[in-house]
Amino acid sequence: MTDDAHYSADRAAMVTRQIEARGIDDPAILKAFRAVPRERFVSDDLKQSAYNDEPLPIGEDQTISQPYIVACVIEAAGLSPGATVLEVGAGSGYAVAVMSRIARQVYGIERHEPLANDAKDRIDTLGYGNCTIVLGDGQDGLPEHAPFDAIIVSARTGDVPPALKRQLAIGGKLVIPIGDEDMQQLRCIERTGPEDWKSHDITPVRFVPLLPGVMAQDGSPAATEHRATSKRTLSEMVAEAAIRLPPIEDETFARAFDRFADKRIVMLGESSHGTHEFYAARAAITKRLVEHHGFTIVAVEGDWPDAAVYDRYIRGKEADRDAAPPFRRFPTWMWRNTVLPGFLTDLREYNAVRSEHEQAGFYGLDIYNMSGSIDAILAYLDEHDSKAAAMARERYGCLTPWQSDPAAYGHVAMQEGFAECEDAVVAQCRALLKTAIEHDRGSFSAAMNARLVASAERYYRVMYHGGAESWNLRDGHMTDTLAHLLDRGGPDAKAVVWAHNSHIGDARATDMGAVRGEHNLGQLARERWGEDAVALIGFGTHGGTVSAADEWGGDRKVKRINPSRRDSYERVCHDSGALRFLLDLSGDARLRDRLSEPRLERFIGVIYRPETERWSHYSEAILPRQFDAWCWFDETRALQPLKEHEPYRTTAETFPFGV
Repeated sequence: MTDDAHYSADRAAMVTRQIEARGIDDPAILKAFRAVPRERFVSDDLKQSAYNDEPLPIGEDQTISQPYIVACVIEAAGLSPGATVLEVGAGSGYAVAVMSRIARQVYGIERHEPLANDAKDRIDTLGYGNCTIVLGDGQDGLPEHAPFDAIIVSARTGDVPPALKRQLAIGGKLVIPIGDEDMQQLRCIERTGPEDWKSHDITPVRFVPLLPGVMAQDGSPAATEHRATSKRTLSEMVAEAAIRLPPIEDETFARAFDRFADKRIVMLGESSHGTHEFYAARAAITKRLVEHHGFTIVAVEGDWPDAAVYDRYIRGKEADRDAAPPFRRFPTWMWRNTVLPGFLTDLREYNAVRSEHEQAGFYGLDIYNMSGSIDAILAYLDEHDSKAAAMARERYGCLTPWQSDPAAYGHVAMQEGFAECEDAVVAQCRALLKTAIEHDRGSFSAAMNARLVASAERYYRVMYHGGAESWNLRDGHMTDTLAHLLDRGGPDAKAVVWAHNSHIGDARATDMGAVRGEHNLGQLARERWGEDAVALIGFGTHGGTVSAADEWGGDRKVKRINPSRRDSYERVCHDSGALRFLLDLSGDARLRDRLSEPRLERFIGVIYRPETERWSHYSEAILPRQFDAWCWFDETRALQPLKEHEPYRTTAETFPFGV
């Protein structure tokens, strides 16, 4: 049997067993599938598998769909002999070829130039003159050839692109997979009037994502062919809107951020806890906001008692002999790194010529250092009220065995019969807050430490149950701490916050809020103080190195960051060609709309696992809803600790760093 005869037999068997046997009996569809040689639309090494009941790879991380799914989609579209059809995501061109055997005219859009070129060659070789393959962004459709009697989208999306709905003829049908990456529903949307549509779901399916832009042969952005005038890619739009930034060391670097100086709260993010540029940029921006725009609160994703040591330093106070050395808990490089000494020294010099009320302060928002907070509370009470100190020691007694490892407390507290410390620590918190409010403003720090202990006690109990509760408790505590700082500073107080993007980017615009039910500091701040009072600024990078560990409590390593994924916001920024920029997301409405299509965004904490990066470090987000602005550094380097092997102890440390 010749190859052609062999494939013809396989093709006939495929139609009978995979399509007709599953209930698709339209003669025109069955005839079209018998006519089009599927083996011509796959690589040579897959020709023997061309008629298998499965999708097959075609390159560029794309697939040729299972034959039955192609048939199912075509049946749902209700093609007629006189129809004009558009397929978004043409891939190898197979579905376009099949539909061309039924409809009058078929257009296929493909965003990957190698696939589009190959599909054109196949179509031309087969002599299918009523097919046109174009290289372009399928989300925009082909308005110059609209309206279409049918539009088929061969890629998944969370929402139907509005342009595609508008390009349907009245009575036309749009067939599209709707859902997340795990599973989608194949949905048929029919346009019943100028502003009316109806829809129904057909069957569960799995498709690759519908992505914006056009990718050239070498993987770079490419110009589209189907516009009379050049259509800008999303990366080109970003490049045009981006405010270019000089090197961080340049004294003019932070001026671009003056646009946020009228906000009461400016939150500065980071997409990793171990990137030098993020810390250096935040230091420069914060210094300018403090020196030129009256910001007096610097609040960080660090623990209150540790930050209090830095606060004493920048206010020109002597070291507290009883205070433990700051930031010795993993990961020490977050707040004991080569950026912090210069930044804190600058704040110290600024404060030296100002009254106490005008001085900038350095504060910790987080809840982890329960031991340090208890020590600070007891030291304060020993000095001011010995009876209250005795009562506090009794109340905190149940936590004493667990202060060095509070996570162990959470595990034990779950066991039946173990007396929780909650009532005692909450009572102590209330007592100190009452004192701070009614009597002694000097007890404010002790009261904040008491709040930390109360929150930490609950946090370490609930973390063993999993779910969103422990995250929500932590970010709720950070928000409340920020509120106390602003209230204490008065109505004119203004704060700069340093925290990870996952804390400051509005959770409602990410999988955190949409899927996991988590809120965060940025969302809560917008809700509490109003969106006009808060600026959320995310930070991102494409590649370079990062300081991170393999596991919690592990040694710091300098790791190479994988280049950003093609379906991510980071790749959009990288493809802009700009090395450093600020993107104000409140500006160009069309850019906001284009950026509002959900994409992946990278999150690296203190642990980085490049080998599982897609699953452990990427999450879907909508950038313009998540942040007010985006600060970009294309290539970054690892944050350096003060000492090679942090943490460390010496008998005679130099306040506050031991260097």
